[in-house]
Amino acid sequence: MTVRILLADDHVVVRQGLRSLLETHPGFSVIGEARDGIEALALIQKLKPDVTVLDIMMPGLNGLEVSRQVQNLTRVVILSMYNDRSYVSEALQQGAFGFVLKDASSEELILAIQAACRNEYYLSKPFSDQPISTYVKGTLAPKKDPYDTLTSRERQVLQLIVESNRTDVIATRLNISPRTVEQHRAHIMAKYGVHTQTELVKRAIRKGLISF
Repeated sequence: MTVRILLADDHVVVRQGLRSLLETHPGFSVIGEARDGIEALALIQKLKPDVTVLDIMMPGLNGLEVSRQVQNLTRVVILSMYNDRSYVSEALQQGAFGFVLKDASSEELILAIQAACRNEYYLSKPFSDQPISTYVKGTLAPKKDPYDTLTSRERQVLQLIVESNRTDVIATRLNISPRTVEQHRAHIMAKYGVHTQTELVKRAIRKGLISF
């Protein structure tokens, strides 16, 4: 059986390297590539790949939020440069089956994809010294913050705000009206308890999952 794989990373060179690596492996087929989180979400919904390899930091929508929204459509393997156990914990809580560091061996990524196909977890060696249950239960995750109360659409709007997009640009990107964008912005600021966009951006960046 051929494993259909989608790649999502905002660096073209990384995607090309991953495609070259994975397509040389028997039984793997890369069926699509996404350059940001919003495009990844759309392609997953359209193509329904068996496994999606996601970077954490992507424009438009971070990889962990994409994972949360698509866990019933594909099995996710997070590929990240961040050697941080709290990210591993959050990734597994958001539905990911694997967490592999970008400086890991190619064999680790292949093993992670194969494990995901079996509905099994795989973690890079720096993280595998802890039981999977430790990560899934969230004992290593950071404390909850207002970001965790946002809806999926509000998280998309927030990331685009942090990336300094104008209201009209956000509206076009998400195919909604400028008025709806402003309503989402107001709801987000209320949940964060801030009164200016500058305060909102600072608070969002502290979450550590917003690309800017």
